[in-house]
Amino acid sequence: MKVYDILQKDAEQYIWLCYKELGKTEAETVRRFAEIRASIEATGTYEHTYEELVHGAKMAWRNSNRCIGRLFWDSMQVIDERGLERPDDIAEALLRHIERGTGGGKIVPTITVFRPSVPGRRDIRILNHQLIRYAGYENNGTVTGDPASVSFTKLCMKMGWTGEGTPFDVLPLVIQGGEGGGPELFPIPQERVMEVPITHPDIPALADLGLRWYAVPIISDMDLVIGGIRYTAAPFNGWYMVTEVGARNFADEQRYDMLPRVAELMGLSTASETSLWRDRALVEMNVAVLHSYKQAGVSMVDHHTAASQFRLFEEREVRSGREVTGNWTWLIPPLSPATTHIFHRSYDNTVKTPNFLKREAAAAPKERAGCPFHHS
Repeated sequence: MKVYDILQKDAEQYIWLCYKELGKTEAETVRRFAEIRASIEATGTYEHTYEELVHGAKMAWRNSNRCIGRLFWDSMQVIDERGLERPDDIAEALLRHIERGTGGGKIVPTITVFRPSVPGRRDIRILNHQLIRYAGYENNGTVTGDPASVSFTKLCMKMGWTGEGTPFDVLPLVIQGGEGGGPELFPIPQERVMEVPITHPDIPALADLGLRWYAVPIISDMDLVIGGIRYTAAPFNGWYMVTEVGARNFADEQRYDMLPRVAELMGLSTASETSLWRDRALVEMNVAVLHSYKQAGVSMVDHHTAASQFRLFEEREVRSGREVTGNWTWLIPPLSPATTHIFHRSYDNTVKTPNFLKREAAAAPKERAGCPFHHS
């Protein structure tokens, strides 16, 4: 099948479903089909209307198999920045997204969509994994900061960026615009980044660890695919689930590896695994994160509430006549998964579009990276 035929098929499948959900008439749908066919034949692509873009972005969240927070899919705010090409203009739009998505602590699910991939033009790309992310400095086999950021930190430093060398240096934005030239670097003003210092309600000494984390995760290295159109720059955010920070970012050995330090503060022996020191420290690390975000007035959901919300999402989807797809291995929380209903059932992991896809897999939507709206 020719590329144009595939694009036309994908476009018509999307428009049929989108217009049905939006309550459009059959005549409107047929007329739109004709416009799309003519555009693809003339230019090799077509352009979504704003209404189609908004609903497609929301559907992509609804179809995100690895996301436990899909109950709120229809509340996402969609910012259309498809007219921007220059890296400095794109950077300003990203700073606006950070401010809007953060919402002063009341996190607003938000996506900013830039111009899609089109024949004969260079793709717009944001090289960051998340718009806000801490640097990782490698030195003689040890890492200061986030080990997950080591390679990207090296890229930024090669481009001329210099951090302060602390465990929580915010990395700059690295943007490839649609015009000529290589990627460009844009530091994020510190006042744009809301951070939460981590304390514990019953373990005061935990504050001495000097931990903190940013308020909002804004994923920026996945492609948004709607009706065969691939948006290579479409950063989006939800709010954090506590375990993403407390049970992954701070706890994973390959990340900040804080459990031994927390266990020490708790007076736990780490000499034997039979003491379950890891489990006890893990719970208190999550208590600290949830407490801290609440104290700071920043939106965060615990994993039990998130599972209950996902159950409600499942019920609503069934009532709407839609099958719920999901990746069980990602939907179960990393802390006490068997206490949620998700652990005790199975899900069809078929990937539907619209969706957020791994960049290298975007042309063939078979798999995705981690949960778009709840990602460590």
